[in-house]
Amino acid sequence: MTVCEATPILSRQRRGYRLSNGLIELTVLLGGGHIADFRSCGSPCNVLFESPWDTIEPSEYSPKIHSTKYGQGPVGKFLSGFTGHALVLGYFGMPNSEEASRGLPLHGEAACVEWQVRSASSDDKAASVSLQAVLPAYQLRVARTLHVSARASSVSIEEHLTNHGKAELDYQWVEHVTFGEPFFAKSEAQLFLAAKRGRTWPEGYEGKELLGSNSDFDWPWALSSTGEMVDLSRAFLRNGTGFVAALLTESQRRHAFAAVHNQRLNLVAGYVFDRHRFPWIALWEENRARENAPWNGTTRARGVEFGTSPMPLGLEAAQRLKTLFDTPVFATLQAGGSVTTSYQLFTTAVPVDWSGIADLDTLETALVLHDACGQRVRIPASRKLS
Repeated sequence: MTVCEATPILSRQRRGYRLSNGLIELTVLLGGGHIADFRSCGSPCNVLFESPWDTIEPSEYSPKIHSTKYGQGPVGKFLSGFTGHALVLGYFGMPNSEEASRGLPLHGEAACVEWQVRSASSDDKAASVSLQAVLPAYQLRVARTLHVSARASSVSIEEHLTNHGKAELDYQWVEHVTFGEPFFAKSEAQLFLAAKRGRTWPEGYEGKELLGSNSDFDWPWALSSTGEMVDLSRAFLRNGTGFVAALLTESQRRHAFAAVHNQRLNLVAGYVFDRHRFPWIALWEENRARENAPWNGTTRARGVEFGTSPMPLGLEAAQRLKTLFDTPVFATLQAGGSVTTSYQLFTTAVPVDWSGIADLDTLETALVLHDACGQRVRIPASRKLS
């Protein structure tokens, strides 16, 4: 019998923990709490984006030493430690000018503070690790438990957020999931979402935008900056471009999903999450557009970021906007209040003739993928889906 494991590791010079049940394995970093690696055991393919630059522990970041390598100001601080799946808390996007003057990073404190291990356990039935981080500027505490059960093909992740301040707090909470090559590769992979209505970013992409600005669209087809319709389910269509867009998940669902199917590898990986807590998906693509460090004109990444907010315009912009498509674009937590959510990260092999994801059902202890030809793949889940 395979024993499940929760093991402290050093991964690319970063401290973390690895969870495994002999079928799947996940690596979470202590510096910034990033989920850095997720794959089938023995597979060479990490389904998440691996930053092509050497990252460092966020606590080691110094503007004087590291700005040339990672970028200036709040952006450089975030990118110095970023890889895979980052947690955005407080604000989604840039800090305001006062926060930036205090050294706060892009996308909030959670991805740049040190996470503490509360507990780690493993036996022949399951493995889990519980982590905690304190965000002093926003007076938030976040606890995260990652759990994998024997014979499951998903990792269950629960996050618990508490407002330790003395006042009600408006905040943004986004799971900054990023896919990359070789899994999400041009011409051989496709993204499937439980979403339809979208709007493109109002601020272009530094003069290299793939999409027209501030334009509504229906997933997956959007109007490009040059007037053609492009299929956003396909990655990296035009070198030297990038884009940001917002998508509203389907309101009739209890659980929304975002998943990638790689036809060459016959592999699907993705997330299932609470649609009520996280109604939005922010799409972001960098396709060799940014020449500055650390991108260096060579990076390809596709963000599929589910959360409370549709775009990384920052908290103050969200407070002014209030809603998009009649849906709130930030959340509020009472003083002393707490909120909890959970989601599943999964991967599974699919048949060679799999035609793509037509739907995904959530059962009590499993996920079920459907393709357009009536085929189904059952994915055992690590915990009951709430």
